[in-house]
Amino acid sequence: MNRTLLHLLAAAMTAAAVACGGNDTTEATADNPQQLPAMHYADSTRNGRKISKDPHVIRFKDRYLMYYSMAPARNEGWTVGIAESRNLTDWTPVAIMEPAGDYEAKGFCAPCALVRGDTVHLFYQTYGNNEKDAICHAWSTDGIHFERDASNPIFAPEPAAWTCGRAIDAEVAKVGDRYLMYYATRTTDYKRQIIGVAEAPADTDFSRGEWRQVGDGPVLEPKYPWEETCTEGASVVEKDGKYYMFYAGAYNNRPQQVGVAVSDDGIRWTKMSNKPFLANGDPGTWNSSESGHPHIFKNTDGRTYLFYQGNNDNGKTWYLSNVEVVWRDGRPTLE
Repeated sequence: MNRTLLHLLAAAMTAAAVACGGNDTTEATADNPQQLPAMHYADSTRNGRKISKDPHVIRFKDRYLMYYSMAPARNEGWTVGIAESRNLTDWTPVAIMEPAGDYEAKGFCAPCALVRGDTVHLFYQTYGNNEKDAICHAWSTDGIHFERDASNPIFAPEPAAWTCGRAIDAEVAKVGDRYLMYYATRTTDYKRQIIGVAEAPADTDFSRGEWRQVGDGPVLEPKYPWEETCTEGASVVEKDGKYYMFYAGAYNNRPQQVGVAVSDDGIRWTKMSNKPFLANGDPGTWNSSESGHPHIFKNTDGRTYLFYQGNNDNGKTWYLSNVEVVWRDGRPTLE
């Protein structure tokens, strides 16, 4: 899609945001005993379905941008939607990314955005290729129109005794003098979802060949009953010299919930509790089926907000919301 058509699409989407996307602020009813959270966002501009997943938020220039997965439409696969906000609560959809290249033909999703200088770097996964799914890279100077990396896909681990070679759910963070890429992969029997990590130098262009697998096994894997057979969706933030990973435990709607691990170096992680940090809601609430796929966003004032996906109908819809995370004695807590 050319730039002119993208601008026309963005304008049309903005005009339709109230009817087809944006926050749902429905009041409490007999079927909805608790009022919805201040942010309760789903983008239905693509296909009329209120399904938005895998949020990732950045502050870029004079606004916040949120990237998220959008469900398939017509005979097309998953893709990435983009919304903007001035206050982290009210969001307006502004663009939908179109597939580019054979590697995105079946779909792409689960975005992670990183601001470096005047450029937004977007990392995302291919979709629908099972053990062949891998991480891709694109960049933009306005946060909306992206140029694909000619070397895509840029990373997947080599198949080994501990991994089938798949890579999804990328999270790229600057840790010390290097970039670390956290990704979810599967064990060789394809039953357990685990988290691995790769590294690239500080001056990297993020292309294929820049990334090197770190270690010969996962850095996080399911351990506690609530995690069942899945840890995925890692999101990392630095606080007072330590690194905190917010991650999803259990597969979608089992329910998926959010846990936290801590590290001094970004490689060796210790889970902070045997219970979820952010659990799914009580029966009848908007997120009773799950609170999943977290993104921890640090604002320019240092305050942190946990974005996550939820629903109460076992995945017929998916909404995005956030809650502020407050830090006390080196531990994250929820307001």
